[in-house]
Amino acid sequence: MKTYILIFICIFLIVISCKKKAEIKKEFQPKVEEKKSTKAANVSILEKEFVIKGLNDISHKVWLYLPPNYNETTEHYDVIYMHDAQNLFDEKTSFVGEWAVDETLNNLYKKTGKSFIVVGVENGGEKRIEEYTPWKHEKYGGGKGAIYIDFLANTLKPYIDANYRTKPAAENTAIIGSSLGGLISFYGGLKKPAVFGKIGALSTSFWFSDKVNDFAKANGNRKNTKIYFLVGEKEGDTMIPDTENMAKLLVDLGFPEKNIHTKIVPEGKHTESFWKAEFLETITFLFNL
Repeated sequence: MKTYILIFICIFLIVISCKKKAEIKKEFQPKVEEKKSTKAANVSILEKEFVIKGLNDISHKVWLYLPPNYNETTEHYDVIYMHDAQNLFDEKTSFVGEWAVDETLNNLYKKTGKSFIVVGVENGGEKRIEEYTPWKHEKYGGGKGAIYIDFLANTLKPYIDANYRTKPAAENTAIIGSSLGGLISFYGGLKKPAVFGKIGALSTSFWFSDKVNDFAKANGNRKNTKIYFLVGEKEGDTMIPDTENMAKLLVDLGFPEKNIHTKIVPEGKHTESFWKAEFLETITFLFNL
């Protein structure tokens, strides 16, 4: 009997000891601070989500930036369509930092009175590559970008135009993105010139497929489209020549040289902070601010 009592006491002491150690360990572990939301009050997420037929089974959330004066006027606005919405407005949802599109545009409105509507579509996480690439890569896959662009042009834009005060013409509509988002913006703008009249192709992943050159040759003679190319010198060995070669190819094809601007930034890196810093200059060129 005494033996059982001793065993019970030993087990009890061991349990207490382990619990105490766990509490001490937890107490001295560094606290991970949850990122706070930084999106402006005039940014919202649409209640309606979109499953893009033929792309994947992900329900895509759409973020919407409305001008600060939207509810006080009957004005209609230029519209900017963007990708990777998680990274555009809110530090809390961003991968490694936000673009601060809302803060940039709110400041622009305060200084100039100029306003935009911005529509940002969330990427599909691990499906991002297939969404933002029009062609397959032998190693990385992808290749469903045409479906995504058709969704923007044929489903999302009509929905936005029907429910918000937009200027729906191509000359008032931009498509802007970075990296693979730059690639799909470049593709979408040239593929749908009657929908997107302005292209912001930032740090564009032209390396993803050689087919981009054949595509440009077939679709590059767009007289009324404007393109802003951005690339940093610290983004990799091929980024600058790829971008410069594409700009030259378009001009050779008859694309108006005055409608293309290529900016190379010596300290530019492949990061959200880079694109954040260059966003205002991008739209300044595209919309003649």
